[in-house]
Amino acid sequence: MFQGSIVALITPFKDGEVDYPALDQLIEFHINNRTDALLVCGTTGESPTLTFEEHEKVIEYVVKKANGRIKVIAGTGANATHEAIELTTHAKRVGADACLSVVPYYNKPTQEGLYRHFKTIADEVGIPIIIYNIPSRTGVEIAPETIYRLAKDCPNIVGSKESTPNMDRISELIKLLGDNFTILSGDDSLTLPMMALGAKGVISVANNIMPREVKNMVDYALRGDFKRAMELHYYLFDLFKVLFIETNPIPVKTACWALGMCEKEFRLPLCEMKPENERKLIEILKRYNLPVVRG
Repeated sequence: MFQGSIVALITPFKDGEVDYPALDQLIEFHINNRTDALLVCGTTGESPTLTFEEHEKVIEYVVKKANGRIKVIAGTGANATHEAIELTTHAKRVGADACLSVVPYYNKPTQEGLYRHFKTIADEVGIPIIIYNIPSRTGVEIAPETIYRLAKDCPNIVGSKESTPNMDRISELIKLLGDNFTILSGDDSLTLPMMALGAKGVISVANNIMPREVKNMVDYALRGDFKRAMELHYYLFDLFKVLFIETNPIPVKTACWALGMCEKEFRLPLCEMKPENERKLIEILKRYNLPVVRG
């Protein structure tokens, strides 16, 4: 099962290219801090601005560097089914442990179209697949009944990442799908509420900054120790919120830059933070006694 504390890993850039030495350090950082898995080339990894070749190379590179020491989940979604199949096939070929496949964006398929999209990918590529539901970015939400139908018909569709504040939806999913299907939070501030309903962990942005603390919160919740999990939730809450003060991944990459982990480099249409928001972010990092070296 893919559960626990999974980092939505940033993709570091330097001089317009992927910064592979910085990526090496990030991989080791998460292994040393007991993160359960790396999600590479997701939204936080700026997948929309990676070239097709970069996307595949980053996945292959991370799998090789991880070398079985940590699970690797590859972001391989697309709004064209044939492109998603191509990316997913590549991820399986280079040894990724699973794929995260986002609901197709912009073209707003029907529920039947969503079913056929994910079923075609699952039938074509025999790798564990996690569906990514994020209606604020895709313009359409995959219905719980559609996920149930897919899980019933496709044994390798094993979970869904849920970036939604609708807790009734989480209850519906868990009631429909039971314990053998993994629900993961896609929003740090909603991880504990989702886990109280039966979710199994988080694909976390904050994990880029404070992986040990996020891991501890999730582990407490998985063990049913919600008192300690709640203490950590409230301790981390200010960080959870400031990392979304502007569009993700702008704040988290800026935070990683401030901590000396990467350059503060984005690709358009993403750009640097407003100065007042960056100052607020840096202040909060210092409040957590993090080793701020820039900013």
